[in-house]
Amino acid sequence: MPYRRLGRSGLKVSLLSLGSWVSFGAQVDEDKALACMTAAYEGGMNFFDNAEAYAGGQSEQIMGTALARAGWARNSYVVSSKFFWGLGDGVNMSNTLNRKYLLQAVDASLERFGLDFLDLVFCHRADPETPIEETVWAMNDVINQGKALYWGTSEWAADEIRAAFEIAERHHLHKPVMEQPEYNLFSRQRVEQEYARLYQDWGLGLTTWSPLASGLLTGKYLDGVPEGSRAALPGYEWLRDQLTDPEANAKVRRLKEVADQLGCSLAELALAWCAHNPHVSTVITGATSVEQVHQNLRALDVLEKLTPAVLSRIEDLFPIA
Repeated sequence: MPYRRLGRSGLKVSLLSLGSWVSFGAQVDEDKALACMTAAYEGGMNFFDNAEAYAGGQSEQIMGTALARAGWARNSYVVSSKFFWGLGDGVNMSNTLNRKYLLQAVDASLERFGLDFLDLVFCHRADPETPIEETVWAMNDVINQGKALYWGTSEWAADEIRAAFEIAERHHLHKPVMEQPEYNLFSRQRVEQEYARLYQDWGLGLTTWSPLASGLLTGKYLDGVPEGSRAALPGYEWLRDQLTDPEANAKVRRLKEVADQLGCSLAELALAWCAHNPHVSTVITGATSVEQVHQNLRALDVLEKLTPAVLSRIEDLFPIA
């Protein structure tokens, strides 16, 4: 397993990591979570991603229980959470990044996890109603209080991230270290174009999500929505049109020809393509079974097969929109 520095920080994270969105709580109980996390850990993954809003806090509880049952040394893994949506309807406790919400949300997250601190905390979305300066100060205090080690953003615009960096620089505060954007063959513009200056100017690290485009790049939706898939889950109806789009699936069919020639699966190729980007610190994978974890790990073997000629073929199929 390769390990990359998280931006300009000294922290190293595994090139592939395991996230809990959708799966933990909805598809994966505590026993399955422990099995998947153990397979990931034994395969070299040291980063486990989560968020307050996943399964209404249940995902954090499941992951925390799994970590306690596993008994791994706390210095051997990195765990994260993300905050913005909130778990209540209070005027100051949902859809916000104000100081009151953030400080209370971190405490509640630690209680659900059963941990003394989180390694990474993310501001899950930007909040246009809270001054970025207030959010930066709050995240700085979270780190100074020892409740988290590094902070970052998720799905923020480049100018918002730059503003956060500049505020932290001006006041000698802890700067955001990482951003968590969607990144896959269908979603490239933000990572490859919008953030381009931030890598060199500020050393931004990336913990990217949805490398398989919610399963579209696995090929499982080429012939409709299979039973038990993510698009078949209650509450995920919004995904069905995207996952069954004829034009998108036509591209996936052509990508499968590339994967077949390389002797790998579509999923392995899609993951390897994301990991090939040197600005990506870690690619967050998902899994509902140990076999899926093992399949994801096999993507590492595909990296060396991504020659310039292969990458050019993929580029022709999936140009930046």
